[in-house]
Amino acid sequence: MTRTRKPVGRIAFVGAGPGDPGLLTRRAHDALVDADQVVYDRGVPESLLNVVRAEAKADTQFTPAEGAPGDVAKVLISAARSGQNAVHLVAGDPFGHDSVVKEVQAVARTAAHFEVVPGVGQAEGVATYAGVPLPGVRTAADVEDVGTLDFEALAAAVHRGSLALAVDAGDLAAIRDGLLAAGVDGGTDVGVTGDGTGETQYTTTSTVDSFVAAALGFTGRVVLTVGDGVRQRDKLSWWENRPLYGWKVLVPRTKEQAGVMSARLRAYGAIPCEVPTIAVEPPRTPAQMERAIKGLVDGRYAWIIFTSVNAVRAVWEKFAEHGLDARHFGGVKIACIGDATADAVRAFGIQPELIPSGEQSSEGLLAEFSPHDEVLDPVGRVLLPRADIATETLAAGLTERGWEVDDVTAYRTVRAAPPPAEIRDAIKSGGFDAVLFTSSSTVRNLVGIAGKPHARTVVSVIGPKTAETATEFGLRVDVQPPNASVPELVEALAGYAVELREKLAAMPAKQRRGSKVQGPTALRFR
Repeated sequence: MTRTRKPVGRIAFVGAGPGDPGLLTRRAHDALVDADQVVYDRGVPESLLNVVRAEAKADTQFTPAEGAPGDVAKVLISAARSGQNAVHLVAGDPFGHDSVVKEVQAVARTAAHFEVVPGVGQAEGVATYAGVPLPGVRTAADVEDVGTLDFEALAAAVHRGSLALAVDAGDLAAIRDGLLAAGVDGGTDVGVTGDGTGETQYTTTSTVDSFVAAALGFTGRVVLTVGDGVRQRDKLSWWENRPLYGWKVLVPRTKEQAGVMSARLRAYGAIPCEVPTIAVEPPRTPAQMERAIKGLVDGRYAWIIFTSVNAVRAVWEKFAEHGLDARHFGGVKIACIGDATADAVRAFGIQPELIPSGEQSSEGLLAEFSPHDEVLDPVGRVLLPRADIATETLAAGLTERGWEVDDVTAYRTVRAAPPPAEIRDAIKSGGFDAVLFTSSSTVRNLVGIAGKPHARTVVSVIGPKTAETATEFGLRVDVQPPNASVPELVEALAGYAVELREKLAAMPAKQRRGSKVQGPTALRFR
């Protein structure tokens, strides 16, 4: 009789890096995806846990300072013996924590299979994000217990090259005293960085004598950089010098629609806040769409024109209902009003025939859409699946060009529920530095559910129609890109922020203080 052997799980000690989710390694990501149980430190950002299956997250959290290494090791070993893959996710690098080293030693004494996945150390990672190089003989450490530090060795490191320490803010005074007692010159340059690699990272520069006072108000873990490298921040600082760094930007779109915009805003350093202003629902009477889908399959249309991602989604959902796919488009040509809509079409394996090369709007599409020719176009009908509140500009223009148009309601847009009270208050009180409007309806609906943005909020609009609506509602339009697209809208806002910064930098100090310009860009010069 063959006895079935119980599968044995694996244990992984995974370094999360200094905080920015983008610094998680591929191997660390794979370990988290495969995990059946995860124990994670409180210092690990919640965003890193998004890849972990909900059922895999352990109820108990341990921190290097609070959790006994033996207790953590027991949890991991027990999970592995029951056939599960267990992960301890720690900030920085696993071997940067004495407690984690002890956990690994405890696991190594058993027969459990384990691995240690390195992470970018907090001290070195944050120093790089702060624009402080660590040349020469470098010393970088993630410190848990200041009492274990060898200040003589640290002083030698400062004299020979550079020093970076990740420490608790409450230990800064003890480190200052230790460095001075070990002979470090009080005038040596020091940088202190809080929320390292995070959305609100902030670095203050001073000297060994004065850095404790300069860092007043910093809490939690901070990174201390000491030495000549700190002086190079003026030229090498990049994370905090991105055009929109620290700007809170209101994005009045659904999470699905806002993905590309929010990603671009984050790349420029902004903190996007997505607030849905509309909800998409099926048409009240689906018969129109049913006839349109049948007409597509039967060859009734020469063209189908998509004016939004929602329209693309509505047509494909109907196709799916009837067991159809891209092959059933046959000889129908596809036009899209803009790049985002075209990308949605390409996602289904079809390349659109026409996208406006200039202005991405109804007018831009009409400018490039050929008039109907009875010889060249034996089928003279166009399908236009749109929202129930769409304007008539496109349908009227196509009719003028000799085309028959089936203007079909593919979906309805209804006003979304109001956002939470704190967001409504922030909108009206100037808590957002900028707002990005991508259509007239986002203007109308945002004002309807949350009120008008404060006068100090920078208003960015995607095109002329949206600008007209914003003006009608009494808003001052500050930014409008040359072409109506989400990437160019974000690019235009970033350019505006750079111009604002340069303008403020050129002002005398007295004028800056009296300037009406608000937001993070202005605050840097006060």
